[in-house]
Amino acid sequence: MTQKNFKPRREPPAADAPDLIHGAHPVTEALKNPKRKLIALKVTVNAAERLGALATARGLEPEVVHPRILDHLVGADAVHQGMVLEARPLRSPRLDQIERAGIIVLLDQVTDPHNVGAILRSCAAFRVNALVTTARHSPEASGVLFKSASGAVEHVPLVKVTNLARAMAELRSYGFRLIGLDSEAETAIGAVDKTPPIALVLGAEGKGLRQLTRATCDVVARLDMPGEIKSINVSNAAAICLYALTH
Repeated sequence: MTQKNFKPRREPPAADAPDLIHGAHPVTEALKNPKRKLIALKVTVNAAERLGALATARGLEPEVVHPRILDHLVGADAVHQGMVLEARPLRSPRLDQIERAGIIVLLDQVTDPHNVGAILRSCAAFRVNALVTTARHSPEASGVLFKSASGAVEHVPLVKVTNLARAMAELRSYGFRLIGLDSEAETAIGAVDKTPPIALVLGAEGKGLRQLTRATCDVVARLDMPGEIKSINVSNAAAICLYALTH
């Protein structure tokens, strides 16, 4: 199949369950996002003072509740900071709707919501155009992910695909160069061509990139680290790679 004949594959829509967003930064960014359709906001007395004007500007009246109500909603261990927002999930674009410029990031079966949230946060910091994950073997949208992302979910589109290798082939047809990260690669990340558009592909901790994913990349690169440990957390690796590819 030639690139010009490639037809974008339509992914099935995800279930439209409401998002429960907690924590000061995630809730604030969601309230500021005009694309977010808001349902309800539950807050403690102190949080009501902090969010009142912002919520009112969005036509939402906060419901003041006891902190234990919020514990029940998101879990006693969650650091909700006195606020829980219920909102409709953001629309997920198709691959052919992503801007064909700059950088996007693809995750190959990264399942930890803390890691995915942290990667989203780095993506927002470096103006990444989208984060692409697989529909299976990836975390669901959850309070943990939203909290770890610290509001970045509102700024970086999250795209879920059925088949990562097929999605990579589609992105290549749009002009993206696929750069995979592997600690054993011969080429250093600083030596790769940084001309956009670029799709940075990251694998799960321990397993790394799967064989087909690695083979589908245009180039596989490593991070040069002078210390004895050559492998670092995937979210840290994402931030370093994004810096290397944008400077």
